[in-house]
Amino acid sequence: MQDQSLSLRTVTVMRYILPLREGGSLPALAEADDNFKYVVKFRGAGHGVKMLISELLGGVIAKALGLQIPELVFIHLDVDFGRTEADEEIQDLLKFSEGLNLGLHYLSGALAYEPGMKTDPLLASKIVWLDAFITNIDRTFKNTNLLLWNRELWLIDHGASFYFHHSWQNFDAAAKTPFKYVKDHVLLGQATQLQEADAFAQAVLNEDLFRKAVNLIPEDWLNWEDADESPEEIREVYFNFLNTRLKHAELFVKEAQDARR
Repeated sequence: MQDQSLSLRTVTVMRYILPLREGGSLPALAEADDNFKYVVKFRGAGHGVKMLISELLGGVIAKALGLQIPELVFIHLDVDFGRTEADEEIQDLLKFSEGLNLGLHYLSGALAYEPGMKTDPLLASKIVWLDAFITNIDRTFKNTNLLLWNRELWLIDHGASFYFHHSWQNFDAAAKTPFKYVKDHVLLGQATQLQEADAFAQAVLNEDLFRKAVNLIPEDWLNWEDADESPEEIREVYFNFLNTRLKHAELFVKEAQDARR
């Protein structure tokens, strides 16, 4: 079983290096005060803090399942940072991202996974299981969000997960969906051990881990203008979603098995 003591370091951005214009959220490569480089996901981007929550919870659960994911850190952006940026779009993004953001350790020299590359069947099955569990719609043939680094497969970008929080209603029903988008998963064809992956996940994931995961969400990411709930009540919705979804995993496992056929 994985170590279930969860914590993230907090670093401060010192240098904005360049924007990474893949997708619509304008992440960036930046250097922090620990002298490491990070891919920074900004709270001022399209889906705001909900995207950061997806990235955080998805990454924590992936790590708990023993999958390779770059180190996640909280990244602080000072109020004066970016005022000298010439690009107005980037300047606005930085302005609206003051405070706490999220970063992934930059994997220098990593190569993008190409669809069709041979992958261990159990590993492929665990990744498909994870994405169906967190309802990640964005690991497809068009956008694999997988990297090859040090001869291992690494997972990146879980910001399109937990899409129920954009409508923010019918939480219990959302947790019990079979996840029809699994049919588009880039690794589905190689995921021949979904039952084994489910058994593994059921042995590893539990309420204690989910509680620790949702408690990692910074409170200022939970002050939503479009929700009546308090930060603690929003946190509880995520906790209940994860618990309910795990208990009904047979729904999305069957959906994935049917899609493979």
